[in-house]
Amino acid sequence: MAHRVVVAAAAASVLLLTTALGGCAPEGYDRSVTTPTADAGTTPSPVASDSPSPSPTSTPTAVVGAAAVPEDCEAPLSDGVLAQLEGIPLNDPANGGELGPQPDGSLVCLWRYPQADTTFLETSYVPMNRGPALDLLNRLAADEGFTCYTPDAGTRCEKTWENEQYPVMDGRTLFWRDDLLIDTWYSNLAPSGYTSSIVSTIWPES
Repeated sequence: MAHRVVVAAAAASVLLLTTALGGCAPEGYDRSVTTPTADAGTTPSPVASDSPSPSPTSTPTAVVGAAAVPEDCEAPLSDGVLAQLEGIPLNDPANGGELGPQPDGSLVCLWRYPQADTTFLETSYVPMNRGPALDLLNRLAADEGFTCYTPDAGTRCEKTWENEQYPVMDGRTLFWRDDLLIDTWYSNLAPSGYTSSIVSTIWPES
C-alpha cells in the first residue's frame, strides 16, 4: 500500500506517493483502509459526506454510469510515467497475492522487485459509490491526517510518512470520481505525475 505498499509496488530505490488493496503485503504494509498514525504535518480538509451510507470496506460492485476500470495496468499511464517505472516488475507472481483483474471488477497493479525489502508502488482501481467513498476519505482526513482537496471534478486525499524501518518515505494517494476509487500506496517509489496521468487518461476532459 503492518502497512505494505507498497500503493502500492516496486523496485530498489526511487521516491514518492501512493497504493493498496489486494496482493501479498510486503513488510511494513497494511492493506486495510487505515494508515500509519505518523503525523504528516498537514491539516486535513473534510469532504462532504452522504449519510447514512454503507461501509467502505464492502465488496465493490459495478455502478451504472461509473467510470470504467482500466483493462490493464499500463494503459492509464503516460509515456513519461512509464519511463520512470521502466525495468521494475509489474504484478510479478513472486510477490504473491491477487494481482491484476479481480473477480469483483477491480484491478490491482503492483510494481515491485520481489527481492526488495520495501520499494514498491501499488494501485487499486475499485468501483465504489459516493457514500462509501466519502466515508472513507472523511475518515482518513479526520483520523489519519490526510490532506484532501477537489481537483479535476473529483476528490483527492494524500499523505506521506517516514518508513518505520528504512530511511525512505512511504505514502498513500486516493482519487475518487464517478464511482471509481483509485487508491495508491507506495514506498520509496513515487513517479512524478503518476496519479495525474491516470486521471487525465480516464477523464480526458479534466
